[in-house]
Amino acid sequence: MTAVQDKPARLISGPGMLLVWFYGVMVVGALSRSVYQISTEFDRAPLAYTLSAVAGVVYAFITYTLVRGGDRARRAALVCCAAELAGVLIVGTWTLVEPSAFPDATVWSEYGMGYVFIPVLLPLSAMYWLRRARERRGA
Repeated sequence: MTAVQDKPARLISGPGMLLVWFYGVMVVGALSRSVYQISTEFDRAPLAYTLSAVAGVVYAFITYTLVRGGDRARRAALVCCAAELAGVLIVGTWTLVEPSAFPDATVWSEYGMGYVFIPVLLPLSAMYWLRRARERRGA
């Protein structure tokens, strides 16, 4: 095999670069916010701050897999995007049904309303992009 054949297929060409940018912004936003809140006021809303930290880690892993490329990375990104979407839908619904459980907002509260609904739109966009990338490759 040549060096070109050994290199994983890129997932971030074209609009995929925009996905990486958005995920990168969400990593910084979610992790920096949660680290600050966990270190300064964790006792106020431990569940909310922990969920925001988890969201940041998920965003970081998806960003990594998109940049990494290759079939394994694409599959891992799809699984993580599905988990992310499930988290957004569960936490978003939970915050609407039982707002007292969240004295402070999470990244995924009210389906990401505090983040202009990017948390609910991003996994949908990423899953669409990743499926298209697979179809283009003929896998």
